[in-house]
Amino acid sequence: MPAARSTGARMPKQLVQNGRVPLQPVADPGLFAMIAVAVVGLGFLVAEAAVLSAQGVHGIVYALIAVFAASTVSSIAGFAFSALCGALLFHLMDTPVYAVHVMIVCSIAIQMLSVATLWRAIDWRSLGVFLIGGFLGVPAGVYLLLHLPTTTYRTVIGSLLIVYGSYLLLRPPVRSLRLGPVSDVCAGFLGGITGGLAGFPGAFVTVWCGLKGWDKARQRGVYQPFILSMQPVTLIAIHLMRPSSSMQAQLDWKVCAFVPAALLGAWFGLRIFRRLSDRQFELVVNALLIASGIGLVL
Repeated sequence: MPAARSTGARMPKQLVQNGRVPLQPVADPGLFAMIAVAVVGLGFLVAEAAVLSAQGVHGIVYALIAVFAASTVSSIAGFAFSALCGALLFHLMDTPVYAVHVMIVCSIAIQMLSVATLWRAIDWRSLGVFLIGGFLGVPAGVYLLLHLPTTTYRTVIGSLLIVYGSYLLLRPPVRSLRLGPVSDVCAGFLGGITGGLAGFPGAFVTVWCGLKGWDKARQRGVYQPFILSMQPVTLIAIHLMRPSSSMQAQLDWKVCAFVPAALLGAWFGLRIFRRLSDRQFELVVNALLIASGIGLVL
């Protein structure tokens, strides 16, 4: 009898494994949550666009789409929002300074959401070293933003990112770099310059974290809080360094209308990030470096 009971207990499991017993599909609560957020979020954005369009804000629909798409794609890797979004906003908005304001404010919102999600992965010691260089580089970047032609710096930075991203995708695996904190400060300084110049502080720090061979969690635990720290500093520097007679560098708080689109895209991007392996994450980062460069050059 015990043997019979044992055999009977095994039969249902064997039938399931052999495919003889149909299984009921199990609902994925994560999928339902994404659908619900998508419906509610996109409905809100449509309503917001309608209200702003009725108030005479031209091109708001295209700008919201640009912010949402750039936020979704960039949040998969945790950077490149400004470069991807800037490729469109620089053509949709009247001045590059206003476009930078929009990108910085939206980037702050995105990074706050992402950093809160990845809080336990933050490498505080490494982050502090990068921030030293970043704080020193922001004033130089803002000076260039206010005095250089837009196409000049966008073409230079964009070309460098295209070349380097292509190299990373095509190169064979190499050993990770083992360099000291001085090199981290230099990477942070370059990030501060590009942050003040184009609202894009993450490029060089992201590249440097990848060269160190860190896994995806540790990389994002450094360059995302770095980006979040640089953006408010850049806004303050733009305000302090603008010419006293200039009105274009003043922050227009209407840019906050773009924040909901940025947060909705970031939520979707983070859902995708969690499903990536370290190798897949590396490929996404390199592809986004190339896309960021193309976005700046266009």
